[in-house]
Amino acid sequence: MDTVVLGLLLTLTSVGGVGAQYTAVQMGHADKGGCTFDDGPAQCDYQQDPYDDFDWTHVSAQEVPYLSPELPQGSYMMVQSSQHDSGEKARLLLPVMKENDTHCIDFNYLLYSADGSSPGVLNVLVKVNKGPLANPIWNITMHTGKDWKKAELAVSTFWPNEYQVIFEAEVANGRRGFIAIDDVQVLSYPCDKSPHFLRLGDVEVNAGQNATFQCIATVRDAVNNKLWLQKRNGEDIPVAEKKNINHRKFAASFHLKEVTNQDQDLYRCVTQSERGSGVSNFAGLIVREPPRPIAPPQLLGVGPTYLLIQLNANSIFGDGPIILKEVEYRMTSGTWTETHAVNSPNYKLWHLDPDTEYEIRVLLTRPGEGGTGQPGPPLITRTKCAEPMRTPKSLKIAETQARFIAVDWESLGYNITRCHTFNVTICYHYQSSRNGSRRECLDMDPKAPRHVVPNLPPYTNVSLRMILTNPEGRKESDETIIQTDEDAPGPVPSSSLKATSFEDQIFLHWKEPLEPNGIITQYEISYNSVRSFDPSVSLLRPPVMVTLMWNASRHVFTQLHPGTTYQFLIRARTSKGFGPPTMVNITTNISAPTLEEYDGSEAFLNETTTTITVLLKPAQAKGAPISAYQIVVEELNPHRTRREAGSVDCYQVPVSYQTAAGGGSPYYFAAELPPGNLPEPSPFTVGDNKTYHGYWNAPLAPRKNYNIYFQAVSSVEKETKTQCLRLATKGATEEPEVIPDPAKQTDRVVKIAGISAGVLVFILLLLVAILLVKKRRTYYSYSYYLKLAKKRKDAIGNTRQEMTHMVNAMDRSYAEQSTLHTEEPVSVTFMDSHNFSSRLPNDPLVPTAVLVPITGEYVCTALLPVLW
Repeated sequence: MDTVVLGLLLTLTSVGGVGAQYTAVQMGHADKGGCTFDDGPAQCDYQQDPYDDFDWTHVSAQEVPYLSPELPQGSYMMVQSSQHDSGEKARLLLPVMKENDTHCIDFNYLLYSADGSSPGVLNVLVKVNKGPLANPIWNITMHTGKDWKKAELAVSTFWPNEYQVIFEAEVANGRRGFIAIDDVQVLSYPCDKSPHFLRLGDVEVNAGQNATFQCIATVRDAVNNKLWLQKRNGEDIPVAEKKNINHRKFAASFHLKEVTNQDQDLYRCVTQSERGSGVSNFAGLIVREPPRPIAPPQLLGVGPTYLLIQLNANSIFGDGPIILKEVEYRMTSGTWTETHAVNSPNYKLWHLDPDTEYEIRVLLTRPGEGGTGQPGPPLITRTKCAEPMRTPKSLKIAETQARFIAVDWESLGYNITRCHTFNVTICYHYQSSRNGSRRECLDMDPKAPRHVVPNLPPYTNVSLRMILTNPEGRKESDETIIQTDEDAPGPVPSSSLKATSFEDQIFLHWKEPLEPNGIITQYEISYNSVRSFDPSVSLLRPPVMVTLMWNASRHVFTQLHPGTTYQFLIRARTSKGFGPPTMVNITTNISAPTLEEYDGSEAFLNETTTTITVLLKPAQAKGAPISAYQIVVEELNPHRTRREAGSVDCYQVPVSYQTAAGGGSPYYFAAELPPGNLPEPSPFTVGDNKTYHGYWNAPLAPRKNYNIYFQAVSSVEKETKTQCLRLATKGATEEPEVIPDPAKQTDRVVKIAGISAGVLVFILLLLVAILLVKKRRTYYSYSYYLKLAKKRKDAIGNTRQEMTHMVNAMDRSYAEQSTLHTEEPVSVTFMDSHNFSSRLPNDPLVPTAVLVPITGEYVCTALLPVLW
């Protein structure tokens, strides 16, 4: 059935179009824009909205038999809700109108459903200047029944603006019924029931301010009317205040709080009642952005108390015009702000604090409340420092020590330094005996409660001066002189220690410490033995302490042990105590051994023509052990001056018998005995023809006078001490003299030398034999010459003197290498220190015999006759 009804409605629409046109022509009292819909909406220049969900349906009165009985009779426009989905809309557009005078639009409407529920919503919209639809200015949703209702629209849109009225039907959910409109009239006089608004003017405010629209309307009764301010592109604003101006006018105020650019739009006043609605023209809300500079001000000049800036306010964000320029500045570390009005491009800020950071901004103001914009970007700059007011007062020496001075002074505030960046320096100088003059400056922490000047020499006058400095200047205080305290002295310089050693004394010399650090009051020297050559010296004794006066520089240490090393520790003292000790080791000289005195002739035991036996007593070591005993034989020459018996000088230079015989030394060493060979008193025979430690104890010459000396030697490192004692004196005798023969020495080296000499003599004999054969001469046999030697004893003596020179050369080669041997037969030799003639009278040839030792036996070898 719905399909049949829809077909009938479409037919009525096409037929009713002609009737509507005819009706409009007959209605001469209606203005353009009205329509009775007898001939359809097209004849009235009404249009279906091409962008809605469906179209209105024209119902024609000429097709009454085909209408549903529920529908009213006549011609009108209708929307049947049951044929569309919920929420779908159909819009019918009236012609665009321009209004030069007051007029009113009224129309008939109904909303019907069989069950009495609302089939949907009928909205009336007014679009201005082809703008957006905005919200409806009038609507109705309740069921009205089958009887038509009348409503009127008081549209206040003034020329040259244009507006267009739109009827919109919106279908309700699941409803059966219809919405219809009919008899739209545009009347040239005010509405009777709906108020007409006077022209609504634009409102201009600065951003962030409150905007107020005031709508004034003329109406007889508007008490029950609903009022609101409609935003073209947004929500509706309820009325804030309404009051009656007189019996025909009332005013409604609408407030927009703290508007921003997002609130800038077109607004109109709307009033609504069941009888209709009134709507004003659209007025604009113009939101102006207060101006703000784009760039910060520029710094042109700076001083301790001023800043010269350029406002740099030509480029701005926001809107003009600029009616006021201001400079706002503050300390970056403060909370206060000060603002100065400026009427020139440049401005100088005065009376600022030195060395203070300031933040400077520019403020611009446009007309209207709230026209002052936000401050521009800041210029952050700092004033220069000013010269310090003065140096700190109350300079006080808080503490004085030997090597530092602590200084206090008043707390330094900004009012003194006039700069947040400053230095406090203590400069000091002093004259040091060691390091000379020294000057130095130390940067101090001005916030520290105490300031220490370190590394000072003790007991020195130090001149202090404090300097307060900032980038703009400096202030210096007067000098303060303070003496540092005494300290323990430094060590006595080791290089100044000079010692002279004796056997039982040490003479020590020193100098004052290089760093006395005060007044030297005394010296303290302790010493003890640390080692000794004498094993009898005790090394466990406690140190000996010697205290000397402050001016002492030398001291003699007595009652010391010879040959002992003493460790000396010397240190100086001031009122603050002793300094570190300086150590030195000094060794006393060793003493000569002590020989036991003999009673009378106790030393003499026996005597022969070539020997003398004496008693040797061991010596007592003193400071160093005995290293050797020596027997010294001194030949007494009547032409020499005899030494006094009590002034015996020891023989330091060892001389062998051979060296003494060849060089004319008045003495020779007959023997050297190790200390172990004389543990107790023992006899010793001088002249026993033995070798003792390389010294030949040659037989004594009977016709000579000798002194026999006994020496004890102590020798350590580079020091040797000798003590000697004359044991006996041997006088000359008239007996025949026995010639000491070096060949009697049984040393192995001597034997080897003898063998070598024998071989040489044999070769010489062979050569002489050949020579004799050639000359056909007869030689005497060896026995003949032996007898002849006995007969001519005196002549032999002369011959011995001539041969001495040859034999001495051989003796010297082995004299120092002889060792102790057992007694051997005395061999005959021609070595003697007497001066005899070497020629035999009337003998051109002197045969000579020599006993050559071969493996312990002596072989007589005939020598060649010597040609004289």
